[in-house]
Amino acid sequence: MLRRGVFRSTTDLRDRILTFIDYYNDTMAKPFKWTYASRPLNV
Repeated sequence: MLRRGVFRSTTDLRDRILTFIDYYNDTMAKPFKWTYASRPLNV
């Protein structure tokens, strides 16, 4: 995303990053399933 990118301003950079975050969340992000099979944690 940022490597070899040419950005005209910080606003352009911000917009590109936010666009990528939206794309990533819609297409590639998956919930993580926590597993713990040992003794209970002391909190």
